[in-house]
Amino acid sequence: MRLVITAAALALGALGTGTARAAPAAPSCPTGQLFATGNTAIITDPADPRLRTRLTRFEHEVRAIIAANGARPGGSTLLDGVFWSADLKQATYERSREFDVNRVSRDGLHHLADVVAKQYHQESVLTFPCLPRNAPQAGAVEIQAPGVDSTRLHDALLADPEARDELGGGSTTLDGRLVLIAPVADLPLAQRFTRSLGVDWSRAEVRYSEEEFVR
Repeated sequence: MRLVITAAALALGALGTGTARAAPAAPSCPTGQLFATGNTAIITDPADPRLRTRLTRFEHEVRAIIAANGARPGGSTLLDGVFWSADLKQATYERSREFDVNRVSRDGLHHLADVVAKQYHQESVLTFPCLPRNAPQAGAVEIQAPGVDSTRLHDALLADPEARDELGGGSTTLDGRLVLIAPVADLPLAQRFTRSLGVDWSRAEVRYSEEEFVR
């Protein structure tokens, strides 16, 4: 799965990149998250009808997989992804879903991702176990911020060669909320890219995790 792997900086003062701070992560942060899709095609046309699917059946099936494996399914959010393909030299698009998963261990989350990847013939499924900010293994962040739609994300990505090559892409919810994930090492670049989208950093919600693709 070609998934969002971009983000924005949190501890800006510590990084020497500014003084503003994002809003703290919500206390309702789930135990873990899965980002996945049932799509196996490469879509390059933003008008492709496959991008209008709500992945309703996929949502029900994945939630059933989560429950059948002893975890508790939470909410699920439909995402519009925009990604840069270095091979094709153009943007690709994908509908996917984020699934909240509770009462699950790290190994259990990996197992769920493995089941989903195999059942839907995916190259990989992204797991994002929610961790405390200072956890030693917290090497990635997820940023959610209002005020960005997929068109704005697409235009900003194509206008910024460094961001498109290093960060790869991003996703938005249907109500215009940015969802970005990246390694901590990419925070300065991701902060600059996020600001280019017009994001008010003080309204961003930050979650920390050990980001892994399960193949």
